[in-house]
Amino acid sequence: MADDLARALARIESAVGDRAEGWDLAGLIPRPLLRELGAQGLLCAQLPQRFGGLGMSSLQNGELTAGTGALCSSLRSVQTSQGMAGWTVARFGLPDQERAWLPGLTSGRLAAVAFSEPGAGSDLSAMATTVRADGDRLVLDGRKKWITAARYADLLVVFGRYEDGAAAVVVPTDTPGVRIRPVADPLGCRAAGHCDIELEGVRVPAGNLLGGAALPLPLLVTTALSYGRMSVAWGCVGILRACLRASAGHAARREQFGRPIGEHQLVAGHLADLLVAERTATRICEHASRCWDSGSAEQVVATVLAKQVSAEQAARAAATAVQVLASAGASDGTVVARAYRDAKLMEIIEGSSELCRLLLAEHVLASYGREER
Repeated sequence: MADDLARALARIESAVGDRAEGWDLAGLIPRPLLRELGAQGLLCAQLPQRFGGLGMSSLQNGELTAGTGALCSSLRSVQTSQGMAGWTVARFGLPDQERAWLPGLTSGRLAAVAFSEPGAGSDLSAMATTVRADGDRLVLDGRKKWITAARYADLLVVFGRYEDGAAAVVVPTDTPGVRIRPVADPLGCRAAGHCDIELEGVRVPAGNLLGGAALPLPLLVTTALSYGRMSVAWGCVGILRACLRASAGHAARREQFGRPIGEHQLVAGHLADLLVAERTATRICEHASRCWDSGSAEQVVATVLAKQVSAEQAARAAATAVQVLASAGASDGTVVARAYRDAKLMEIIEGSSELCRLLLAEHVLASYGREER
């Protein structure tokens, strides 16, 4: 599998080349390229090979995600969205639903996952989108906000309230009543296809209801978001690696006061901080992925921890990298300027840093608070 990972990373690097800056400035990745990468299994690498995925472990997929994130966080965001959609179908879908939807996600069809709403961001229990049965059809009504990759998607995995619980429903984007509007001028990951979505009387076959029944909302959300958080965490490792490389290269070349700036103590301190941040995030993500791969009971909290630490380290390190490069890093579209904007979004998406801290605090009380009683 090490050779498979190396080949996958090489294909991603070849696809991106020197195009990331142009995609960022244009706010768009060519859809044919995304379809090509999807057909190679590179957007759903953790799916089993029987569905066209690469059958990677979480650890291997993490390194692939970091490699993508180091090159282009917008492409990594699409990769996260596609992977989350595949993970949700694989986790909750019935066997015939897996066969119906998963091969398409590894054959060029693109997907987005619709969680957040105008009134339901960190508090997804406030979700207002409804799903109701009408004979052999389902009817969906609601609004979704800032849905990554929706601009490119052929399919949406829509989360909403259903009966006494919740449901995830596969909705083709060309279904009547689906309206998708791109978010104008997003701060970061500008080419990730962020969109707002309106669902008005959208009718799909009842067979598009994953699992065929209502499920508890916390179960649905936690399962799907865990994949997203793991992917974002590894993507932040990629941002950190890109910032480290750019800063080190600049500090070795740029001279001030007769010597490379990397030899000045304060700049050298920045470089050390960048290395510490990258290694810290990498090790925490490796631990979380090993928890996934082993089925450890620590999987959920390890994932939240990885997302929290990696996102905060990436945001802090991107600011440091801009400081090291100074004017050379302050031009829109350059590696560290892009990282500076992209990393900030990582502290918000898939559970804000504040929400992650609350979840970690709950874990502390549940795990250690009992010892003091």
